[in-house]
Amino acid sequence: MSEGSTRRPSVRPRKRLGQHFLRDGNIIRKIVSQVTPPPGAQVVEIGPGVGALTGLLLERFPDLIAIEVDERSVAELIVAYPSLDVRHADVLTVDWRTFVADGRALYVVGNLPYNITTPILFSLIDDAPGVVEAVLMMQLEVAKRLVAKPRTKDYGILSVATQLAATPTLLFKVSRNVFEPKPAVESALVRISFNRRPEPQPDEVDSRFVRKVIRQAFNQRRKTLRNSVAVLIPADRALPERWSASRAEELEPREFVELARFLTP
Repeated sequence: MSEGSTRRPSVRPRKRLGQHFLRDGNIIRKIVSQVTPPPGAQVVEIGPGVGALTGLLLERFPDLIAIEVDERSVAELIVAYPSLDVRHADVLTVDWRTFVADGRALYVVGNLPYNITTPILFSLIDDAPGVVEAVLMMQLEVAKRLVAKPRTKDYGILSVATQLAATPTLLFKVSRNVFEPKPAVESALVRISFNRRPEPQPDEVDSRFVRKVIRQAFNQRRKTLRNSVAVLIPADRALPERWSASRAEELEPREFVELARFLTP
């Protein structure tokens, strides 16, 4: 067992940072075992905190990079793991291009701060083209939304945006009892395998407009699309019947791309 999974750090979790430190060695090993990059890939850990996962990750990936916003944790990590490349930064402001300057594929792992889980997910989808796969701990309710199917209560903006960019898989649930402090919710580990393509395709719709259509549709999810996206329908067109009488929750992710293509001015 790595030192990183058993040592008792001096840093206490900060509520304002949404910190919940993992304390169960079995769960830690189970999480790390799910990180399976090919040779030559770069592994990046988001929010290592005091290094619950870091020790085992560093044993497998000697050039591991860790992104940590808490200066107390950064100081402790530097002492505990002298060979670790620690970046003192807010993950929501990092330029992901700096991690792929040499063209290496990025594999991300992390126990995400619960208060910024969704912004981190959108950052990986929108601003991290080098990330091929992410293995992430998050709230169970968010994990369910990522993998939700149409016509279910969990299906929404995050479901569609994620499934258009990637294949999300809920790997296993994690009890609140393995964290310090215990969060108010249950957690889950999710694998997100991104559908990265080197070049945009000729028939692709602007991704920002697709996202606008998705948000507009789900912001009034109980209305039919005829009404919920009315402000986006060009004056010279009528919404086809296959969409006009449907609600946002009934459309498959790819149908939103088709809808956006039709609505593009």
